[in-house]
Amino acid sequence: MTRYLISFDDGAMTFPEEDLPDVAKAAHEVVREAQDAGVWVFGGGLESQRASVVATDGMVTDGPYPETKEFLCGLTLVDVADDDAARMWAGKLAEACGWPQEVRRFKPQPRTQ
Repeated sequence: MTRYLISFDDGAMTFPEEDLPDVAKAAHEVVREAQDAGVWVFGGGLESQRASVVATDGMVTDGPYPETKEFLCGLTLVDVADDDAARMWAGKLAEACGWPQEVRRFKPQPRTQ
């Protein structure tokens, strides 16, 4: 099995605020389906504009880099057999939420004893 990050940026959420309860309900139904299938690892939404950047010297700057135009808004981590399975779950989330999802495969982790 391989872990995949399924995510979307804050610019993807283009729906009227009154639709949020229905969108949330549909997304949570996909989460329950993924949990029941045993592929769900983790997921959640991120607070917009609440990032800190910690430099190599320890200096902390509030907010993301100034040139950044899009911010990671939500993410799901699944553990599935292959790219096609990850894309299938991303498609379910995209349909439930009404906006596209990005899929990225995690690099294999070295085994530790």
